[in-house]
Amino acid sequence: MIQIWSIARKELSDGLRNRWLLAISLLFAVLAVGIAWFGAAASGQVGFTSIPATIASLASLATFLMPLIALMLAYDAIVGEEEAGTLMLLLTYPLGRGQILVGKFVGHGLILALATFIGFGSAALAIAVLVDNVETSLLFWAFGRFMLSSMLLGWVFLGLAYLISSQVAEKSTAAGLALGVWFLFVLLFDLGLLALLVFSEGNFNPDLLPWLLLLNPADIYRLINLSGFDVGAGAVGVLSLGGDLPVAGSVLWLCLFAWVTGTLAGAYWFFRRRQV
Repeated sequence: MIQIWSIARKELSDGLRNRWLLAISLLFAVLAVGIAWFGAAASGQVGFTSIPATIASLASLATFLMPLIALMLAYDAIVGEEEAGTLMLLLTYPLGRGQILVGKFVGHGLILALATFIGFGSAALAIAVLVDNVETSLLFWAFGRFMLSSMLLGWVFLGLAYLISSQVAEKSTAAGLALGVWFLFVLLFDLGLLALLVFSEGNFNPDLLPWLLLLNPADIYRLINLSGFDVGAGAVGVLSLGGDLPVAGSVLWLCLFAWVTGTLAGAYWFFRRRQV
């Protein structure tokens, strides 16, 4: 544990020195407050509307931002160390490759977790203080659930970043693949399912299609935040299929956690076989 914490502390200090924690926290806080007060401006209404509407809007935004931030934070975690010559130095110490990987995950995960709680938590406090007649218990329950799921989503993409970084030989390749992973899960996956629905002309197995959403951590994250309120009926696109999933909300949480452990296990498998 001492070795793991040493690696984690180094990554955390690098994040603080590079202003990652400050930048992400400020970005989340500004966007959360802006959505809370101006999210309904298109309909001619300015000001806080409701907790479910705010959480749904924030979840849609975080689906795009959290994976991208996590991938940017960790895409060079392994290959960058090798290019800098520090990976070989680390391996001369009494450190296993699993300890190095877990230490980096703890450090990067703490950066994402702290930024999430500071940024979105400050928005929740602002709503509690500035909005009259808001149900405080529901507000903090909703934001707590949202922040925890956002943190797990970020951790999934940290694992995917390590998976990429442990296989490639250059940082530029890792950066390109990280961007491709972001496009795949955040943008292309749902478009692919919609195309499958259209071109199959209704012949595709309707019982199987909702289960395909579990192959995308971003969709699982959206379903978790939609299932907490009575807004599932307002879901559009392939997310409307989520109501046909015969699983409890707790299973969605377990699926997201499984994505975290699965990507880390895959990253370790490749890292252990990497020649340095």
